[in-house]
Amino acid sequence: MLLNELRTLLARHAQADGTTSIEGVLIGRAEKSDSPSASMTGTLMALIAQGAKRLALGEYVYEYRAGQYLVASVDLPVTGHFTEGDPEHPALGFGLLLQPSTVADVLMQATPGALPHNDTAPPAIAVSDASDELLDAVVRLLRLLDQPRDMDMLVPLIKREILWRLITSEQGATVRQIGLADSKLSHISKAVQWIRENYRDSFRVEDVAELIGMSSSAFFRNFQAVTGMSPIQFQKKIRLHEARLLLASHPKDIAHIGYSVGYESPSQFSREYRRQFGAPPSQDVIRWAANAAGLTPHR
Repeated sequence: MLLNELRTLLARHAQADGTTSIEGVLIGRAEKSDSPSASMTGTLMALIAQGAKRLALGEYVYEYRAGQYLVASVDLPVTGHFTEGDPEHPALGFGLLLQPSTVADVLMQATPGALPHNDTAPPAIAVSDASDELLDAVVRLLRLLDQPRDMDMLVPLIKREILWRLITSEQGATVRQIGLADSKLSHISKAVQWIRENYRDSFRVEDVAELIGMSSSAFFRNFQAVTGMSPIQFQKKIRLHEARLLLASHPKDIAHIGYSVGYESPSQFSREYRRQFGAPPSQDVIRWAANAAGLTPHR
């Protein structure tokens, strides 16, 4: 069975940092259900072979388990964690980074008319059941970790096959948009990048829309369709994710960190941080310090 072989390959080649000797191929392993943590998705396909995982993006929650995959077409701030896994049956996942240039090249090789046309921007994250053809291609790619002599020749071919399986799947529109330079997703990706680079500064939606060449109404509508958030909500997510990373390394500078990521007052920063992460920054700092010391903080 393909899933059984996939589990065996992932368990054998899992490394602490998640990387492999095949560029762009990642392996995730978790021996227990972990706490939700903030991260950026990247543009990738993630396939679960054992266990289950949950991602939250704005008000949307995506859950996928063994035999299902998730695709992300925009680098978005999410909160995620493995929800199942133990030492005897660890959660195991396969990841493949999706490069726009490679997706575009596969699309150009497709027979004219072979792919459907989409008038609206698809969601940036989607979940589906993996077909046998997709599982088979992923297994053959991972087998090459045990066959280094064949990697240079076969890895590019199998990666293209995986892309084709994704592009022609029910979530193909989400993947196809990665490689379309003139797609609505391309415009939204530019906006996402601009907001990420300028997250500390206030902005008007109208100005960002003009920057990427869209009307304000079309920009707002498509941004919300792709990310599940308004542009201002997205900026807030980026600010809070950045603040949490800074707090981990500078736990005594809570007020300064709030100002540095764009908040005008410590109370506003604490209030929105609590709303996002379930506890104010001061409690997070205490909990992290207790964990580092091997203690359990009092509640």
